[in-house]
Amino acid sequence: MNLLEQSWYQKGHWLSLLLLPLAALYWLLSSARRGLFRLGMKSQHQLAVPVVIVGNISVGGTGKTPFTLWLCQQLLAKGIKPGIISRGYGANVSKPLTVTVTSTASEVGDEPLLLARRSHCPVVVCPDRVAAGRALLARHPVDIIICDDGLQHYRLARQFEIVLIDGRRGFGNGLLLPAGPLREPRSRLSSVDLIIANSGNIAEANYQMQLSSGNAKSLLADTVLSPCEVTLVAGIGNPQRFLITAQQAGFTIVDQRFFADHHQFCAADFSGITGPVLMTEKDAVKCQRFARDNWYSLPVDASFCGDQNNEIINHITRLLEK
Repeated sequence: MNLLEQSWYQKGHWLSLLLLPLAALYWLLSSARRGLFRLGMKSQHQLAVPVVIVGNISVGGTGKTPFTLWLCQQLLAKGIKPGIISRGYGANVSKPLTVTVTSTASEVGDEPLLLARRSHCPVVVCPDRVAAGRALLARHPVDIIICDDGLQHYRLARQFEIVLIDGRRGFGNGLLLPAGPLREPRSRLSSVDLIIANSGNIAEANYQMQLSSGNAKSLLADTVLSPCEVTLVAGIGNPQRFLITAQQAGFTIVDQRFFADHHQFCAADFSGITGPVLMTEKDAVKCQRFARDNWYSLPVDASFCGDQNNEIINHITRLLEK
């Protein structure tokens, strides 16, 4: 974690205080932009099917990808055909591009590639989510669109907003970028439809999501790694959460190499590592082309307790009844 991120999760850190004027400017510009959409001075674009936003109000990993995968699985089980649109962060995408299982992370982004491989749903990426949604509908027969990380993309009209919050890190110091980790003020939560806390308690949350790990799978073969000593490698928004997940799965972390979120890995990043490497699925899709036979990825799946599964899905299926 760099100095800026450290300041976000410490009350009264000198760097956050120094950046308060920039945070005020950020608030002014973002509030004005949202206000223009609310007043109709900037146009929102409706798509032909309901749009569900899965997003957050803070930067860094909050569990959107495992939740999106869970949501797709639940909808498919009910005979509903979802499609996914995403920005394609980390890739040079200028027009709508369909993600396939043979795409590369450099072409479409790491998260969209993982979503395409695991969800069994069509995925289209483009920084312009409206264009991505239109392309998805033109190419695939879907009943509903899930927009990954599009909460602040107000050009795209939406029928339902779901916000994920990291239950361990919460809202940090509660300040807006760059003085804190928030993209929008905490008050924004009062206007969303569902708030889900990931792996912890948040007062505003409607539901709590748990993440559980599966078997660590080889990047090159159909083999599994039993709990042992590993070097942990991650280029995600919250690597500490991955570290805890790996430990809970029984692995002993003898070394760790953490990189920035969406880091574009190369073979040199692994120099000097001799023992087994354990990484996230999101990182694994970027490392397969130069992987070694002792590199493994640890998948995680989202789950909810009791009747929460049905309650969440019922919120979504009601959109199709309107």
